[in-house]
Amino acid sequence: MDKNIVIIASDFKGGEFIEECHYAGWHVTLVTRKKLLDEAWPWTAINDAKTVPDDAQTGDYVRAATNVVGERPIHKVVGLDEFDVITAALTREHLQLPGMTSSYLRRFRDKLTMRNLAASAGIPCPEFIGAFNAAEIANYLETVPAPWVVKPRHEVSAFGIRKCHTADEVWAVLNELDSRNTWRDHPSQFLIERFIEGNVFHVDAVVNGGKVIAAGVSQYGTTPFNVSHHGGVFTSFITPYRSSERKELETMNRALLMAFEYERGVTHGEFLQSKETGEFFLLEVACRVGGAYIANVLENACNFNLWREWAKLEIATRENPYNLPKLRKEFAGVALALANTEEPDTSHYTDDEIVYRIKKPRHVGFIVHSPKSKRVDEMLKSLTERITHDFLEVAPVKERHDD
Repeated sequence: MDKNIVIIASDFKGGEFIEECHYAGWHVTLVTRKKLLDEAWPWTAINDAKTVPDDAQTGDYVRAATNVVGERPIHKVVGLDEFDVITAALTREHLQLPGMTSSYLRRFRDKLTMRNLAASAGIPCPEFIGAFNAAEIANYLETVPAPWVVKPRHEVSAFGIRKCHTADEVWAVLNELDSRNTWRDHPSQFLIERFIEGNVFHVDAVVNGGKVIAAGVSQYGTTPFNVSHHGGVFTSFITPYRSSERKELETMNRALLMAFEYERGVTHGEFLQSKETGEFFLLEVACRVGGAYIANVLENACNFNLWREWAKLEIATRENPYNLPKLRKEFAGVALALANTEEPDTSHYTDDEIVYRIKKPRHVGFIVHSPKSKRVDEMLKSLTERITHDFLEVAPVKERHDD
């Protein structure tokens, strides 16, 4: 019997996922925005492509995927981007296909749901409150020390986050949002939480049968919030394998995914370590592959690629069960920045440790690999200085993600 999968991608990503489905003999239909057809998709692994308008809403993707059924039955629907996960779930529900439901997946998309569920399971979160009741918000601002951040419940990364140092600033943000008179900007679509200064780590995991079977633990050199608001070079690097931080984060991540009742797939969790106390707090968790070439970093350091493992989990059958590759414990990191030219020439970057050059318009970046953590640290420091001198471009922060 033919095996057919529809892959929804509102952004250009996940080529390795598509390739794995093709290698396993699946008929692959890609549903994406019309403007993305010129991107370097792995076309030899794609049997058919359906487009939606560039400003497509959720229903447009569901309809496009549903129309495929008129030509051939669909057995799987998967969304690759953060904004595609629930779209894919709504498509599955409409077509009565198995898989995670849209209501279940909101715990990975709605930061308030996420915090309520995690906090009830004993996982530390910065003190938070939903922006619903004025009296409760006032009491929160009186009892929780400043500064605070007002952040969207449904955006990703640092989009739309406002840092406030006084209660008046918080009220000004909420009033300004309310004055826009749109449901998307309604204050109730935001939460308020205590801003904690510290380092941000991320745990990227492969989950099967409700158990974490592989995980990469990494640290951001400069937090995504600071890069998006102030510019600079983004870096991320593998945390030493015997460190206490890694062990604590692995334990916290397992407890988190158990509380979320997550059965199969990949996850990207971000955790903040307080500079003052050393305590870890949950920032957010998503059931998709993390961005900024994290999958490639882990592939070089640990011998598993999150895109490929996710695909193999999705298409596994009783006859062809999922098998995790043999893992290794080495080190890698990424340095990435906006460039001041369309196609940066990096031919003069000749270090032996560079194993991957990021080729994306107006971006410059490298992945470095070494058996030694210290060498990766040295390389990232050197690359940050060189990229800053040679290519750095700073773009203004967006208030929200462009759907």
